[in-house]
Amino acid sequence: MPIVGVQETRKQQLIDAALASIAELGLQKTTIITISQRAGLSSGIISHYFGGKQGLIEAALRHLLERLGRAYVEKIQQTDGSPIARIHCIIEANFTEFQRSELAARTWLSFWARSMHEPGLKRLQQINNARLCSNLRYAFMQSMNREQAQDAARQTAAMIDGFWLRSALSADPEENFATGETLCKTFALSLLAH
Repeated sequence: MPIVGVQETRKQQLIDAALASIAELGLQKTTIITISQRAGLSSGIISHYFGGKQGLIEAALRHLLERLGRAYVEKIQQTDGSPIARIHCIIEANFTEFQRSELAARTWLSFWARSMHEPGLKRLQQINNARLCSNLRYAFMQSMNREQAQDAARQTAAMIDGFWLRSALSADPEENFATGETLCKTFALSLLAH
């Protein structure tokens, strides 16, 4: 009889190990062996739980997306839900300490590079992009018409992704992440003001 919770604990160990391997070696050089060694588990368990390396990589990326979503929900619950508060929460969720971390940054960068070539990763990127734009559009629609809100959402999403990417690749990521977050908020507020 399996012990309750062991399966979820092992899955999370493997996801954490996959993220660590991707951060250190990159997606291309991450293997079932590099993951299983970091997790301290047999390599066969990856196939058992995830169907193989690709399934585990996708699960690890879903984990990053879930953390991003949870950060937004936690932040929005502490506000009045106004358009400005929603937009600030969306931006802040993308620039949390975890999303700024070397582990998350390197994983996201590897993910974006591979998503152009792997359908499963491309689908996850499209979901992430659609969710970001949808959340922004909803917030902007409280103050402008649908077409204006759509344009504002696309522009703000591009600013978030652009500043996040530039910050992750910069010589001083922490300072650049903080500046990028502030500039994204200023940009979004200028759109609301017009």
